[in-house]
Amino acid sequence: MTDARRVVVKVGSSSLTTAAGGLDADRVDALVDVLAKVRSGGEREIVLVSSGAIAAGLAPLGLVRRPKDLARQQAAASVGQGLLVARYTASFARYGVRVGQVLLTSDDTSRRAHYRNAYSTLDQLLEMGAFPVVNENDTVATDEIRFGDNDRLAALVAHLVHADLLVLLSDVDGLYDGDPSKQGTSRIAEVSGPADLEGVTIGSAGKAGVGTGGMVTKVEAARIATAAGIPVVLTSASRVADALAGRDTGTYFHRTGRRSADRLLWLAHASTPRGALTLDEGAVRAVVERRTSLLPAGISAVEGEFSAGDPVELRDPAGRAVARGLVNFDAKEIPQLLGRSTRDLARELGPAYEREVVHRDDLVVLTPHPAPRNG
Repeated sequence: MTDARRVVVKVGSSSLTTAAGGLDADRVDALVDVLAKVRSGGEREIVLVSSGAIAAGLAPLGLVRRPKDLARQQAAASVGQGLLVARYTASFARYGVRVGQVLLTSDDTSRRAHYRNAYSTLDQLLEMGAFPVVNENDTVATDEIRFGDNDRLAALVAHLVHADLLVLLSDVDGLYDGDPSKQGTSRIAEVSGPADLEGVTIGSAGKAGVGTGGMVTKVEAARIATAAGIPVVLTSASRVADALAGRDTGTYFHRTGRRSADRLLWLAHASTPRGALTLDEGAVRAVVERRTSLLPAGISAVEGEFSAGDPVELRDPAGRAVARGLVNFDAKEIPQLLGRSTRDLARELGPAYEREVVHRDDLVVLTPHPAPRNG
């Protein structure tokens, strides 16, 4: 951990706000004190993924708890986002550090141009000495805002910026083998792989009611990051200094895989399919085993309303999702392509139809994995 040069730190709403809503200036300042000092020597770069926009907007709008309907969540985010970045800006200004706000939507970042732009912006901010604060663009997000928290986004941002370490800050000091408030439970110091968590019941969101992620989303974020070659430390916000100094704290998740192609991680974990294509057995083997592009001849059915460039799910004849990809045709165009060769389609409909429905560079095979148990 001490050798990590570029680090992504994620902090949740419950670590920044009061239970009634509104930012806790002392908590924000305490976090900034640590982060500013860690980067002051110039040897480390830090990107902060911060929740808290919706929670920060509750009190100013007269809301006593996080609303359940999307419209009021987005209204709270609209008010709270400005307050959140203003608080960070003022706090980092004590150290002469400028803050750069980066708002992302997961769907946009699975596309080539948007992905490159997001990386370039974050990389340039770091090069110019600014401190990037990342959040989901909650005021316009739909599926993202319902995901519950920024844990998954933090894992994907860590991959995006080529981070050496991801630190997930919670309101508890690590992952426990049971309810940490009860006697007889103990902290899990290290996780080498999914087998280490078999039989472990993982808690949901805390009692404060301002965050919605809980430990389940943090463990899922750790799984995404470690599978992409990035180790993860899960600990409490009060122990962030220990985590960044490499001291024994929280739970350390060892990397389980290697870095994958940049956009494909986002496509697999951050995109929301707009529709589905059912493949015949031959096409399933070609896509899954040989990693080829999907041609019209291998498609037997289409469902959903989508446009060219949207993410779609690729299913086997039994209806199981086997892959996800960015489609090259609108949904209304595909029925006339089903089961036909690109050569015949080009001859009948023109050269624009002599191409793949989903190109292999825009396609990711989905690997089944067991979901964490939610207590």
